[in-house]
Amino acid sequence: MKFGQFEIDTFVEHSFKLDGGTMFGVIPRSIWQRMMPPDENNLIDMNVNLFVLRAHGKKIIFDAGLGDTLSEREQKIYATRGESSLESGLASVGLKPDGIDYVILTHLHTDHGGGAVKLVDGEFVPRFENAKYIVSGEEYKDATNPNERTGAVYLPERYVALKEAGQLELIDASTELFPGIRAVFTGGHTGGHFALEMESEGEKVYYYADIFCSSSHMGVPYVPATDLYPLQSMEIKRAKLPEIIGDNVIMAFDHDIDMPFGRVRQEGKRLKVEPVEL
Repeated sequence: MKFGQFEIDTFVEHSFKLDGGTMFGVIPRSIWQRMMPPDENNLIDMNVNLFVLRAHGKKIIFDAGLGDTLSEREQKIYATRGESSLESGLASVGLKPDGIDYVILTHLHTDHGGGAVKLVDGEFVPRFENAKYIVSGEEYKDATNPNERTGAVYLPERYVALKEAGQLELIDASTELFPGIRAVFTGGHTGGHFALEMESEGEKVYYYADIFCSSSHMGVPYVPATDLYPLQSMEIKRAKLPEIIGDNVIMAFDHDIDMPFGRVRQEGKRLKVEPVEL
């Protein structure tokens, strides 16, 4: 999909399941099950949608999915189905891992950073050998020092491998990464979570990762129970929604199974998301 001088593609890296109640927090099941029906174990289907941006002569991937280095514990946590399509997905958009210039990791939960590395002779090494990996400094610190709550979603060895390879670049605040491509600190989901806002020739595409993880999570209180700072998540959603609606922004959803891109409209008190075709 082209917008202005930029072009963005998407593909599904993995399909998995998570507990519906976990993904909707305080929202009652009677409401969220109409949008994302659960199975007999209360699990809902989710995708890992990865996005590749071509801009300024660079190939940039947003997050890296679950990848193919999952432990048995991680496979159970994410109830994964099938194998990673990371490399075949890149091939579908005409790329290989060694052709990626930048990997921008909005945060380092396994479903966003697992694919950043691969195993070679039993050791983690960067999958994207020629890329610079951009991560927030706070997120890197948290991911390499997990606690009792975050230990299930952070595997420090993956991210230490990026640093040891000399391919890690840490940012500490909202900043323009490239002309028209801005990292926007959000916090909320994790301490160092950030989003990406892109604009070219007046057309805007925003990737807010797990702040707006699907078209069913646009409403301010629709915050997963996994968010470490839910009030902060709500604050950023409340602040951004008028802009998203008013500027006709295209939203890129990391976990939606039907709608990787959508536009948001206000209908009375309700938000309606309409798909944007590639």
